[in-house]
Amino acid sequence: MRDAGYVTLAFRPGGGWLLAAVPHGAAFDPAGPVLAAPPGADVRAAALARFQQMAVLGLDRLPSGTCVDRAVVVGSGPVALGCALELRRRGASNVRIITSRTGAPIEAVPGVSCLAGLEAPAALVIDAAGRPERAAELLAPGGVLALLGTPPSEAGLSALQVHRSGWTVIGMHELTNDADVYHAAYTTAVSWLTDQISSRLLNIWCQIVPGTCAPAVYDTLARPAGRDPHPVVIFSWGVP
Repeated sequence: MRDAGYVTLAFRPGGGWLLAAVPHGAAFDPAGPVLAAPPGADVRAAALARFQQMAVLGLDRLPSGTCVDRAVVVGSGPVALGCALELRRRGASNVRIITSRTGAPIEAVPGVSCLAGLEAPAALVIDAAGRPERAAELLAPGGVLALLGTPPSEAGLSALQVHRSGWTVIGMHELTNDADVYHAAYTTAVSWLTDQISSRLLNIWCQIVPGTCAPAVYDTLARPAGRDPHPVVIFSWGVP
């Protein structure tokens, strides 16, 4: 099985799910640098944890004492979902998601509300959509802007605006961490999901489809109006 467009998953009997960041379901060496879910972990939790892992590593970079309650997350896709779940794990009881989508599955995360905009600027804004300029519009003076999503190369923030607003801007690229921290973050995420998230919620966020449907699913990516609403799609190729 694999998480569409992001990682490849393989099942090791007696050892649980292994994940490797190789493209489009490519083969990988299980003895190599892979992530391992605890034995018995649900494949949906194993896949979803890969996105929460990104947020574990990113949010660890926040300044000491940063309050995560009432944080604002821009975006409603898998990266935003992983971020909302990690904010919840860290004790946030109110997370605001900025999205134009109606009925986004991310709203099923306890404590999450989906909004088209804010009435007042926020102290902590996390961009999970690669739109730092949009995220900056929502940030209060003296606030923290966290860049979790990957922005396009042409994206930019005004240095003058950052300076005059007293903002703290934090890059959250996951590969700035060493291997031990990287693996520990994944274990933290998948263990929490296994303990705290119900199968019903995993079904809202994750869809398992036959691998033969992959071409049709990828085709919908170019047509957002018709794409699968699940943030995480797992293709099951089975065993020949």
